Amino acid sequence: MAKSKSSTVYICNECGAESSKWMGRCSACGTWNSMVEFAAAPASKSAGSKPAVIKKLAQVEIKENVRISTGIAEFDRPLGGGIVPGSLILVGGDPGIGKSTLVLQAAEGLASGKNVLYVSGEESESQIKMRADRLGVSGENLFFLSHTDIDEIIAAAKNADTEILIIDSVQTMQSLSSSGYAGSASQIRNCCMLLMEFAKTNNVSVIIIGHVTKDGAIAGPKILEHMVDSVLYFEGERMQTYRILRAVKNRFGSTNEIGVFEMHEDGLSGVENPSHMMLSGRKTGAAGSAALCAVEGTRAILAELQVLVTPTVFGTPRRMCAGLDYNRMVMLLAVIEKNLDISLGNKDIYINVAGGMKVGETAADLPLAVAIVSAVKDKPVKPGVAAIGEIGLTGEMRFASHIDKRLAELEKMGFTDCIVPKANSPLHYNGKINVHFADTIGDISKLGSVLYG
Repeated sequence: MAKSKSSTVYICNECGAESSKWMGRCSACGTWNSMVEFAAAPASKSAGSKPAVIKKLAQVEIKENVRISTGIAEFDRPLGGGIVPGSLILVGGDPGIGKSTLVLQAAEGLASGKNVLYVSGEESESQIKMRADRLGVSGENLFFLSHTDIDEIIAAAKNADTEILIIDSVQTMQSLSSSGYAGSASQIRNCCMLLMEFAKTNNVSVIIIGHVTKDGAIAGPKILEHMVDSVLYFEGERMQTYRILRAVKNRFGSTNEIGVFEMHEDGLSGVENPSHMMLSGRKTGAAGSAALCAVEGTRAILAELQVLVTPTVFGTPRRMCAGLDYNRMVMLLAVIEKNLDISLGNKDIYINVAGGMKVGETAADLPLAVAIVSAVKDKPVKPGVAAIGEIGLTGEMRFASHIDKRLAELEKMGFTDCIVPKANSPLHYNGKINVHFADTIGDISKLGSVLYG
């Protein structure tokens, strides 16, 4: 007797790899217990589907789509200047961080020229209205719907000639064509596929709000992030007023851009000068504090880098780092010990980027080294002095990108002196800031009169 073909398929939540049988460990990415069962879709041709037509690349015509502005400049920035018609955007973040608040405020700006449908599976229409009144949101073309059936939602959006569809959140949606409960991997994947088909077929922009797991990743199968056009993460500490909207995927723009927001009682507002915000409250004359200049996309942002060094009371010293890469910090400590003749083996070291900002670039090496030396020797860095540069394992100073942009931002914020790698000379910057070149990490000691007061 012939063996019947399996009606299920197993898909890895982390990498999206498929398998005909369940495995405890994914053979593609090596993740344990990540294989989730899905109902295999029947191989049937949909009605009205167009035949495949092959074209030469030179014959393809580009349709110039004007991006749709949300009315919030800090929201448009990580999207590359606005929403591309027909795109599928996923917004994720921790619970209570302000995802729904941000998207609802953006919906008001979008509704000024487009028909916007805001669908909530978590709140009733009256609850949404209460939140909209608190935020001062109103719009003639802004419509609300409280529903969880994705098939009925798409049908309603088509009937209402919707141009912007907002789903809050995808974990609450479900479709009768898929098995499992709302929020399960199969339902999330199927709902996202239906929304993607609706967006591309009808040239409707869709914004999806997604929950995150305790590890900070968007809940549901990893394939969810592969299917959408843009993935935005809303970051920040709930007890702080500042938030950062970061693009981790964007098919229509750069992934290096960020948007900075400040939370108020009546909602979120964009921060035009993030450097001033990040440096506000900085205590002058404190040992272990240094200015950090990071480049995020097209803008340079200053932040305060804080280092606390104390004698350890344990056999093994503690190393804690917030806002910077931990492994790179450990390597830099070894370079400092070897080249600056500073003993750190009997000291606890705590490092923090003030304001909750996360910096991933290597140009933070030199300011971190300056702050560590300041904390160890209890000598504060002069208020008008900054440092930029990457440090190699042999102690050499390496080239730093966008040096002119960083120097201009430092000068705008009142800095008078800056130490940069010698590899960046000659400079094309014609500002008033005094530039000092360093060839190795040992030059921190030679420039001690410039750095420390």
